[in-house]
Amino acid sequence: MNGPLLEAEDLTVTFGGLHANDSVNLTIEEGSFVGLIGPNGAGKTTFIDAVSGFVPLSDGSVHFGGDRIDGLKPHERVGLGMSRTFQQLELFEDLSVRDNVRAAAEPSRWWDVLSDLVHPRRAPQATAQIEWALETLGLTDIAAELPSALSHGQRKLVGAARALAAEPRLVLLDEPAAGLDTTESRALGLRLRTLLDHGITVFLIDHDMGLVLNVCDYIYVLDFGTIIAQGSPSEVRSNPAVISAYLGSAASEEMNQ
Repeated sequence: MNGPLLEAEDLTVTFGGLHANDSVNLTIEEGSFVGLIGPNGAGKTTFIDAVSGFVPLSDGSVHFGGDRIDGLKPHERVGLGMSRTFQQLELFEDLSVRDNVRAAAEPSRWWDVLSDLVHPRRAPQATAQIEWALETLGLTDIAAELPSALSHGQRKLVGAARALAAEPRLVLLDEPAAGLDTTESRALGLRLRTLLDHGITVFLIDHDMGLVLNVCDYIYVLDFGTIIAQGSPSEVRSNPAVISAYLGSAASEEMNQ
């Protein structure tokens, strides 16, 4: 570990008087795999939106690499080495897997993607990024396919590959296992763990508690916009407040799978 990469201090986001996030304090150490879990409506996606610049803070601060960034626009945060996925997976259905990833890796202006379809620019560095992202997530063999030919799990991996193509220091994954079956989720977890070997710090939000508990080094638990627990997977698994937030025995069984 090399010290804090991302630090949220007293992060508060308010919508119409409601605190979606209420004085959240969260630290992600560089080189770690950190998870955020919580029931529906707990404020998980709002937190990742606030950290990545898609919603403004009502109070608090966000630091990345030691610099305060909560006043920066989303693309400026990407430029510093922060990348993210979104719950709603929107791929370009008429582009191949490889070109979907290329669209995330290369554009500096909105019209570049369109012009590249006519006169492709394939800078060696960008091409290397694209191929690395595809290989890392096991997509090389289907790189020429259109999204319509992919399974839901494969489409999720393409979304993650697009986030990796920007060569981030930190990747924020918002519900990457949503809609996946148990086998697909476990396979995704194994792929995501390999990102640490490439120097990428990972922050994972997901409803699949089995996935989060199995792949994360450290976990925060959010409920009603507030952190109610944090610690190692074993500490979180046995925390009464966490079990209560997830409605008792059913959640307890899931956490112990």
